[in-house]
Amino acid sequence: MRKSELSPQELAFLQSRRVARLATVSENCAPSNIPVCFVYKDNRVYIPLDEKPKSVAPTYLRRVRNIVKNPLVSLVVDRYSEDWDCLAYIQIQGKASLLHEGSDYDEAIAYLRAKYSQYLDMNLQANPLIVIDPEYFNVWGRNFAPDRFDRDLMTIIRERRSVRWFLPEPIPGELVGKILEAGRWAPSPHGVQPWRFVVLTSESRRQELAEAMAETWRYQLEMDGQEASVVEQRLAKSKARLISAPLVVILCLYLQDLDRYPDPDRQQAEEIMAIQSLGAAAQNMLLAAYALGLEGGWMCAPLFCPDTVRDVLHLDASLIPHAMLTFGFMAREPVRKPHKPVEDLVVLYD
Repeated sequence: MRKSELSPQELAFLQSRRVARLATVSENCAPSNIPVCFVYKDNRVYIPLDEKPKSVAPTYLRRVRNIVKNPLVSLVVDRYSEDWDCLAYIQIQGKASLLHEGSDYDEAIAYLRAKYSQYLDMNLQANPLIVIDPEYFNVWGRNFAPDRFDRDLMTIIRERRSVRWFLPEPIPGELVGKILEAGRWAPSPHGVQPWRFVVLTSESRRQELAEAMAETWRYQLEMDGQEASVVEQRLAKSKARLISAPLVVILCLYLQDLDRYPDPDRQQAEEIMAIQSLGAAAQNMLLAAYALGLEGGWMCAPLFCPDTVRDVLHLDASLIPHAMLTFGFMAREPVRKPHKPVEDLVVLYD
């Protein structure tokens, strides 16, 4: 189907692809097709001329020479699956050019390094970028849900991991709604759902929150006797994780609807049940995000500065910030820690 713009699900599919195929044509009408890394930003495709081994200098590559002579190009991202109901592709027809400098150039380099960690140590600025301005899209497929959509639950549970670094691409509202809906269906004591969600998509709001939380943590780290350089390094890393995530969901305890008891032991148990339920809501959201082709991470930072979070976000005093979930399209593959086998975790099986 020929389209002038992509749906949110098609856009998420395009942005989640790691490799595309770029087709160019020489002045003698000889075709060339080659796999490339890319980012899609602000309705433009950016392709680097990187330092992977090449037989000629990057600017003498056939694709570059072809574009100079004939700017008409085609770019394809696709998915093959043994379940042919999941076959899909997006073809971008457009005109290509070379971008040598400027703010768009600098931002595209940053996006590429966020998406491909291998580029962090490469001098991408030594060469121009190939830029494609789409004229239209050819879209085909019955199902543009991300690759994980058709996986069974146990596979999703095993594969999900905590990702800390995300691409600066916004998450379509449709996917945000599905993540929140998954949290809504978590089990809860007495069925009262003793939690509320704070949803942050505004970068300025995330920035404000990160700065305020960092100041509280700075005091705590200094109180622990950590060196100033270590404190600054940890604060910078923590702030970057929060600010760079295009979607942040803060889970707050809401205890107003719980049962009340005259003795402290049962009242404490009631609150612990609410905390357990909040954890279930968080897990629901993380699994749903992963199934939708997104990544997520769990941060416990609000536990250490709940008043700061409440003040910055102007939350009601009845809300107790507990957990912070960050979501987005993955920029860097995390290093997973090994999980203990079931035999080490089960202490009684009778």
